[in-house]
Amino acid sequence: MKTKIITTLSIIILSLGLNARAESTVTLTGVHNCCKKCEKGIADAVAKVSGATAASDKDKVTITAKDEADAKKAVASLVDAGYYGTGAEAPVVADAKVKSASIEGVHLCCGKCVDAFNKAAKETAGVTGTDAVKGATSVKVEGDFSTKEFLAALNKGGFSGKLK
Repeated sequence: MKTKIITTLSIIILSLGLNARAESTVTLTGVHNCCKKCEKGIADAVAKVSGATAASDKDKVTITAKDEADAKKAVASLVDAGYYGTGAEAPVVADAKVKSASIEGVHLCCGKCVDAFNKAAKETAGVTGTDAVKGATSVKVEGDFSTKEFLAALNKGGFSGKLK
């Protein structure tokens, strides 16, 4: 009987220890990742959460963290860095019809990023242009468009940002 209790307790303690060390993995797809600078930006954004790492393969990013809470924080950090992928929580924006808007926190490290951003922006009905340039972190968007539709188009293109 005593051996059975010790064995049961050992199994419980071992199980608790394994659960405490269980890693959490999240995979996002459709993330804009056109060059080595994008890949580095993705890795750096995720690494802001202690112990979290990112593995990129084209437009797929797999985030590994020590637990589910840290994995969610790492995804949020990636979105804050201007990237977005299916599987991330989309930033909430009030729907308004505007003639212009600024979007901040966008990742535009190279000409390919700018081209992809402009292509995504123009997927929104009413957008006539942007002032996006390489290295910018804030972009002005012109036209007569819905802010909600604009952000959805950017997310679909693998980008994120904060509308102002």
